Amino acid sequence: MPTEKFDYSKAVAELDQIAAKVEDPETSLDDIGTLVKRSKELIAQCRQYLRSVRESIEDNDDHLRLAD
Repeated sequence: MPTEKFDYSKAVAELDQIAAKVEDPETSLDDIGTLVKRSKELIAQCRQYLRSVRESIEDNDDHLRLAD
């Protein structure tokens, strides 16, 4: 089964939805706990994705400097 590619935009959109649900006074404390857990997972994935993008940019920058 192929692994789904991480979609940063979808993760950010889901985090926005989670924030709205957490701010909703009708959301139960149990649901808030579940939402907070999911948000932590998404934030960790976003951070990892951003680290990998930064490393890729730095690697490309290093290659460009070597080419000069």
